[in-house]
Amino acid sequence: MSKNQSAVMLRRNFKHLTRNPTSVFNAVLMPVVMMLMFVYVFGDAFDVGVDYIDYATPGLMLLAVCYGLGATATSVNSDMTKGIINRFKVMDVSRSAVLNGHVVASVLTNLIAIGALLGVAFLLGFDPSASLLDWLGAIGIVVLLGLAAGWFTIALGLAAKSPETAGIAAVPLVMLPFFSSAIVPAELMGPGVRQFAEYQPFTPIIETLRGFLNGSPDTTDLIVAVAWCVGITLVGYLWASATFKKRA
Repeated sequence: MSKNQSAVMLRRNFKHLTRNPTSVFNAVLMPVVMMLMFVYVFGDAFDVGVDYIDYATPGLMLLAVCYGLGATATSVNSDMTKGIINRFKVMDVSRSAVLNGHVVASVLTNLIAIGALLGVAFLLGFDPSASLLDWLGAIGIVVLLGLAAGWFTIALGLAAKSPETAGIAAVPLVMLPFFSSAIVPAELMGPGVRQFAEYQPFTPIIETLRGFLNGSPDTTDLIVAVAWCVGITLVGYLWASATFKKRA
């Protein structure tokens, strides 16, 4: 029953997403725009030791995950503040189905956005050295990151007082990758920012993606990245479940 309800919630969330052009642009097209901007406008300014498209693509994949988070936070908050949840309670829809539907919709949207991003990256000359196993590892990290970001964003959306504040609450998650190794190596940053970039959660995740796509993943980065993803997922899930139970 819960799986069927989750599938229904997933279809519902996808329909809402496709009917909102702004959400589609932010989630799918904005990462492509960012890639074109960084590769063509700023790429020659960065000395990263390899073709900039090869360096930047893993970081932009992470940005693609983050750019759709505002719509997720707004959507889940709208469900909570506009009475939809009360209707679901009357229909005996499980709490897990509602939250799972938002999370899975967020992850699938991420995969679509990353697929579009990679298509453009290959057109621009992206030349990864990844084997099939490396690609599977990269996809696994992307899914883990999507789950972590999705649950944490849903928790933020549920905690916000209105859809507008929910969208704003997700902004730090969108901005955080810019203070990581997504665009330039951390060692090229100034004091203070460099240390922040080295120890924040997105940097080891990006470096793990970069390692998989280069065909040489680093075990330490992988362990740290998985630990961050699992930890954030757990915090987001517990926070979202507790807030949903309290507010519903």
